[in-house]
Amino acid sequence: MVKTYLRYEARRAFGVISSPTGNAVFDETGKLSITPALEDVVVWDIKKGTQVARWSDSDNKSEVTCLRRSPNGKDYAVGYSDGSVRLFDIGSHTVKVVLNGHRGRISALQFDPTGTVLASGSRDTDLILWDIIGETGLYRLRGHKDEITDIVFVGNAKNTASALNASSEGYIVTSSKDTLVKLWDLRARHCIQTLVSHRSEVWSMAASPDGRLLVTGTSDAELRVWAIDIEKLDRKTTEQIEISTDSVSKAWEAISEYGSIQRASRDRAIKLMFHASGQYMACLGADKQLEVFRARTHAEIKKKMTRRQKRSREKRKKDKTEGYNGEPQANNSDESDGEDGDAMAITAADELSPFKLVRTSAKTGSFDFNPAEADASTLHRHACLQILVSQNNNALYLWSVPIPPPGKTTKQANLADPSIVCAVEMPGHRSEPRALALSSDNELIASAANKSLRVWNAQTGSCIRTLECGTALCASFLPGDQFIVVGTKEGNIELFDIPSASLVETFEAHEGNACWSIDVRPDKKGLVSGGADKCVKFWDFELVRDQQQNTATVVSRRRMTLEHVKTLQMSDDVLAVRCSPDSRLLAVSLLDTTIKVFYADTLKFFLSLYGHKLPAVSLDISSDSTLLVTGSADKSVKLWGLDFGDCHRSILAHQEPVTAVRFVWGTHYFFSAGKDKLVQQWDGDNFQRIQKLEGNHGDVWALALAKHGNYAVSSGQDRSIRIWDKTEEPLFLEEERERELEEMYDRGLEESLDRSEQIGGEDDDGAEETERAGKATMETLKAGERIMEALDLADEERRKWEEYEEQKRKMLHLTPVPPESNPILRFESISPEAYVLRTIERVRSAELDDALLVLPFTRVLSLMTYINIWAQREWNTPLVCRILFFLLKTHQNQVVATRTMRSQLNSIRRHLRAGVCLQRNQIGFNLAALRALRSEWEATATADFFGEEEIQNILDSQLKKRKFTGLKA
Repeated sequence: MVKTYLRYEARRAFGVISSPTGNAVFDETGKLSITPALEDVVVWDIKKGTQVARWSDSDNKSEVTCLRRSPNGKDYAVGYSDGSVRLFDIGSHTVKVVLNGHRGRISALQFDPTGTVLASGSRDTDLILWDIIGETGLYRLRGHKDEITDIVFVGNAKNTASALNASSEGYIVTSSKDTLVKLWDLRARHCIQTLVSHRSEVWSMAASPDGRLLVTGTSDAELRVWAIDIEKLDRKTTEQIEISTDSVSKAWEAISEYGSIQRASRDRAIKLMFHASGQYMACLGADKQLEVFRARTHAEIKKKMTRRQKRSREKRKKDKTEGYNGEPQANNSDESDGEDGDAMAITAADELSPFKLVRTSAKTGSFDFNPAEADASTLHRHACLQILVSQNNNALYLWSVPIPPPGKTTKQANLADPSIVCAVEMPGHRSEPRALALSSDNELIASAANKSLRVWNAQTGSCIRTLECGTALCASFLPGDQFIVVGTKEGNIELFDIPSASLVETFEAHEGNACWSIDVRPDKKGLVSGGADKCVKFWDFELVRDQQQNTATVVSRRRMTLEHVKTLQMSDDVLAVRCSPDSRLLAVSLLDTTIKVFYADTLKFFLSLYGHKLPAVSLDISSDSTLLVTGSADKSVKLWGLDFGDCHRSILAHQEPVTAVRFVWGTHYFFSAGKDKLVQQWDGDNFQRIQKLEGNHGDVWALALAKHGNYAVSSGQDRSIRIWDKTEEPLFLEEERERELEEMYDRGLEESLDRSEQIGGEDDDGAEETERAGKATMETLKAGERIMEALDLADEERRKWEEYEEQKRKMLHLTPVPPESNPILRFESISPEAYVLRTIERVRSAELDDALLVLPFTRVLSLMTYINIWAQREWNTPLVCRILFFLLKTHQNQVVATRTMRSQLNSIRRHLRAGVCLQRNQIGFNLAALRALRSEWEATATADFFGEEEIQNILDSQLKKRKFTGLKA
């Protein structure tokens, strides 16, 4: 009989506030923070420090690498390391759209001003524009030779009357690690200008809200500022102007060099961003500094230029006086005019000046301005800038940067230093947890890291206690679950009281050497510790009464303490110790790659186990005290018999060093964890792997199991704590191996498709800047197969009914038996044509084009027949038009060469044109009705209400455009 097991499923992951691979952003209100948490996205309430929601997709296992807020304030684009982009709705906390087109991690995302077009840049050097409304990829732009680091839409957003032409109007600027900055024309779909003056990677850039300035940040200590002239491009596009050959390149240069700004930091610029008001700009460096720059007002710049001109005149006058020797001086009026012009020339440093410097406690991954302070009135009313800072040590901080009131300079305002308003740092460790422990009732989880010990509720994942400790290496609950002991790198054993959240006592256990392992003895009366001082020490639990100082009275309450009983001296450093459940044996792993087994009562030597090539860093003994499992840095797991010390089996368990092994109580099943990001379950009797538990995004350092294997807990380098629950679903080893082979085959197939696309792109020698935006994936292949199956089913059904009608026509006096319909069509009471259309409608809009590419031309001919039927019946005209246009564009040569399709195409054109005209008339009627309703409302309304944006636009239109003129003395 085939042996069955029970499957483990991932329940939750917690402990990650903000992962360093992505950026954190504000929500529209400025009260919530949307941060990446490995493969999920977490919404935090910044002031309360609590989790509001968690966005996840069951089909995704890749890390989040980029986040971007839509202008509508409701949608958020999330980019992943596998090249996919998902749109989440903050209202429903669900996935709206899944977009696949890139072959590398998403490195940049940007919405256009209307929020209907999304531009994505990736490590694969491609720029893709997506239609958010249609949920499809528009086109792919190629030109960069390295990863795209940032994307900016430039041009006046007011020129875009509606979202209908948002994807074909305007311009995009992209920066890349290939040191180039490119300007793309969306109407022509090609690069019209390339900035080549950078000498190192361009890591970030930002455009001012008025579209006049572009700032780029590289690896040096300067920010380069560029002037943007979009009106020049608009004029050249709409008018035919004769340009000489020498000035062609200059006439089309919309971006010109303006100057540079010195930074306080010497490291590379990670991120640049302008405040929505345009009055401030921030630059994040890689050295714990966030620099805030202030944009000077017109009056300040004019005053600065006047002072500069005055100093220039005084300097010339002084030079003339000192240089006069009685000889007639030459007339240098031309030089004076030139110096006056230089003095009055505006530089980038005149417009952007250093304002404040925010120093963080750790390296910072990203920042964001509060969008609720977008207008100047709100900003000055709050009298401060609110900046959300996400640090690489798994913490979020909200900084407040005071700003001067209107009409005052920074010196006059006498501003305070930037300060932290609130922080989200409780629900996670600042460093990676190195030890895990479970309480006896499996309700509490203790995780220990450098300088912090946290206790978690295993059901809710909430942090119950936070305590300060040393550099933790191991931890364990004591009997009663009221105390926790932690072994540290400094060689101490620290005893903590959970109810009072206090450190009870610190014991110098291993004389300054690391305490690598702690195990509570089976009799619950003490514990055993092993350290790098080559000693195994035995401790007993004691309850003592403390005496008050300077008095002989004894405090009535007793407290827990540890008393050192005896020491076992070893020949090398002790890496792990474990007592057998029957209290008979003690197993010790040493640095010399051996495992020594002693009798626990007399400490007499019993067995010496050889076989590992590198030291065994973890070991465990089964509940019946018959098997010993060891996990070593040589990537292997060995099973030993404790009766004779023989090695039952050596298993190459992981692709990287093994870090932890644990037996399931009452069985010979055990779990192993390694630096290959995997946790695996094994059967110790037949030496077979039962299941792989994937999900960690870094080295797995610690592993803990519930009493009878009800759930498993792991923690590691990614700072997450993951729980896998044992379910009632049966697991068969053969089926599990087949599933793993299928997954391996699917991954290989996707990689081969990516390689073929890359080779196809390289064969073109870069001649095509614009390509199709889609990408073949397993989902698109399966969707194409479903469409082919629907076509076969419908063709067979229609053939049967055509034969029936033919027989009915020939047999005038007899009625033939009607054919039996397909069970699927009969169950759903649907016609074959409607069944094919419904199958196509169920394909994701973003995957439809790639699914249609899977169809061979014979299936395309069959699909054309159904398109003709759909056009006649006016079914889903927009989708039918999209399918028809894509097929004609893809199979143009075959369609032209097939004469039999001429009549069918004429029929499709005739019926489809009538359907499109009907749709157009209906839309026009609805628009006219909406205009009539609007006119009626405007006529009956008693007052007009304007939003703040409309009022600001009216005020801006009344102001004259800033113009700098020279001042004459």
